[in-house]
Amino acid sequence: MIRRSPTFALAFAFVLVLIAGCGREDAPPTPSATSPDAQPPGAVAAPVALQDVIETKPDYIVGISYPQGIGRHPMLAQALQAYAESARAELMQAVAGLQGRKPSAPYDLSLQFTGLVDTPRIVAAAADGSSYTGGAHGNPLVQRFVWLPQRNEMLAAQQLIVDAAGWKTVSDYSREQLMTALSQQLDEDALEGDERAQMLRSGSRMIEGGTAPSAENFARFEPVMNADGSIRALRFVFPPAQVGPYSDGTRSVDVPAQVLLPLVAPDYKPLFRAG
Repeated sequence: MIRRSPTFALAFAFVLVLIAGCGREDAPPTPSATSPDAQPPGAVAAPVALQDVIETKPDYIVGISYPQGIGRHPMLAQALQAYAESARAELMQAVAGLQGRKPSAPYDLSLQFTGLVDTPRIVAAAADGSSYTGGAHGNPLVQRFVWLPQRNEMLAAQQLIVDAAGWKTVSDYSREQLMTALSQQLDEDALEGDERAQMLRSGSRMIEGGTAPSAENFARFEPVMNADGSIRALRFVFPPAQVGPYSDGTRSVDVPAQVLLPLVAPDYKPLFRAG
């Protein structure tokens, strides 16, 4: 299934470093060290109080909102906070670059975090927004966070599917869904002849590039849940301009568990249930 709604890799890499390094003072943290021993077994972190931010200045505006109750999952809350602080630091760096000059339009950061799933095994949150520092439009901020409380672990795409052939399967499935949606959109727009052919070629190139079979292209995902708390699909989320024009906004593809289960690393298979 394809869904539409109206990048920020460096920030998310920092978030993974933050999670990986918790409780490990003997070695520098690395993005790949997101293992269950990120905290000692049985350790209970204190709740984190996240405060919404509203700040209006002549040259910039900041608005950041967090979901209620997310502080009950301290490591996840810290990851959201780190992402927001990284986005804000980037905005303020741009503001400093003005050197007192007034921009034609105020620079702004608008970032909303939304709780998606909250079960004993899986907690997920979404970050959606934009940062404007000049130009024709803002820089989209789109990220997804999937926290596994029983493992004290943030689930990343490269952990979920470790075999390159697995990403080829996900890529093929996603491309088929996106190409079908593109064709349907061209039909709805009543495009014909050369114009349709040109739009189809252009859209196909973007889909092919944005869904190349690598964990990086599918790094943003959110679980779609069964009633029993298992995952029936993963919704892979593509920021504006990854698989289509910026004007198309954020796109997503739901890949069902029956496609994913043969590909998922053994440690994570119990999270899924097909059918």
